[in-house]
Amino acid sequence: MPGPIRDAGPDAWGRHVIRSGFSANCERPPESGHETVEPDDLTYLMESGSDRIGALDFQRSASCYDPRVAEDAELEIVIEAAEIVDQGGPLSPALLRSLLYRTAVGGARPKALVELQGSKYVAKFPRNRDRYPIVRAEFAAMRLASLAGLDVAPVILLSITGKDVLLVERFDRREVAGGWERRSLVSALTILGLDEMLARYASYETLADVIRERFTKPEATLRELFGRLVFNVLIGNTDDHARNHAAFWDGCTLTLTPAYDICPQPRTGNEASQAMLIAGDNRLSRVSTCLAAAKGFLLTEAAAISIVERQIQQIALSWATVAEEAGLSSTECQQMLGRQVLNPFAFQDLSRAASRLATLADDARGTNA
Repeated sequence: MPGPIRDAGPDAWGRHVIRSGFSANCERPPESGHETVEPDDLTYLMESGSDRIGALDFQRSASCYDPRVAEDAELEIVIEAAEIVDQGGPLSPALLRSLLYRTAVGGARPKALVELQGSKYVAKFPRNRDRYPIVRAEFAAMRLASLAGLDVAPVILLSITGKDVLLVERFDRREVAGGWERRSLVSALTILGLDEMLARYASYETLADVIRERFTKPEATLRELFGRLVFNVLIGNTDDHARNHAAFWDGCTLTLTPAYDICPQPRTGNEASQAMLIAGDNRLSRVSTCLAAAKGFLLTEAAAISIVERQIQQIALSWATVAEEAGLSSTECQQMLGRQVLNPFAFQDLSRAASRLATLADDARGTNA
């Protein structure tokens, strides 16, 4: 499947919802023309909603546009439907209609595309089997990334029926007179000419090469991407795969979208690796690995060290406040700080010129303990 079309289709979670609808004891969606319980790619495109991520949609007719729009439903109902699907239970026809056409969005975790108070969001929900408050942790990380000076999608944290809900404002839509304008975008996986089977070969260095050649404002974009890479390492977000980076496409050039899906990942030990290669074949979640790649981002070692230093200082300054804003308990804060956030492994193998970064991180952990 061509990359731009794949980017517009439902990912693991959306496909799970569609399969649940097929196998549930309820009416089939009226658009469905397939009888198999295991849909093919075309069926997934046709069974998901029209208000999908990006500018594309998929229709049976070449001349008549018939959008597949989710029925109006309170967010509580959408959450209930997502929880039932996540637990493998059957959906009633009403619950299926509330969720089915909200699923054309990437990722494996429960989520839905929603519109609240005149704005469009990706709503992310918790799972009962989550080992730690991942929704609140993502909110904290996104807020910290913004405070650290990165271009990040705005986020809102809600509590609905006793469950955490993260709302991430959609940047692929622009409000215009009379409605919404779609914005074309492609994932870094597509930009790099890869598919899911080859995603492990996706590289920050290769993406930096493309940015220098094809992106608007390449120098500023390279600095922004390097900042995101560093922040992922510092915050413990190892889920930075190439579908979690994207760019707007205007028909001629690419422009980096705001950052999204920045979330500290569960971690038991110290050693960790990023999802994308950083420098050569090295993907270790270390600041030293980032600094080794700095030249490809048109950064001197001193400039790269300065970026890391400012981010550590901002995390140290804002961690307690943002964690409180996210509703993290003192125990959860202590567990995350040093495990996911500013993990000591990230500061191993630093050069002498960068050695002060480890001291800054030690001080930050001590100050916020």
